Amino acid sequence: MKTLSNMLEDTGQVGLAFAASAAVDLHDYQYHGPDPDMALSKYATREEAAVDIVRLAAEVAKRVETLKSRVKWNDELEKALEEVKKAIPTNKTPALHK
Repeated sequence: MKTLSNMLEDTGQVGLAFAASAAVDLHDYQYHGPDPDMALSKYATREEAAVDIVRLAAEVAKRVETLKSRVKWNDELEKALEEVKKAIPTNKTPALHK
């Protein structure tokens, strides 16, 4: 996944290397949770993971916007995209409650 994202980034798809790396790190976090020693997860705290979740969601929403004219787009997809965009904090750093 890293090799492909780096190749795509080299062709002008800026941001894919971060998105792929964050997605893999978040996948590990999903199974291992926060890991203060960072042996099993790249996130020492829940808050660190939440920041990347928000940033990754924002990147995915941005990329979906660019694809709308190339796919069979409908009202259901538009509604889902709008819900995702509304859920993303504007400052990109979530305020978490413990």
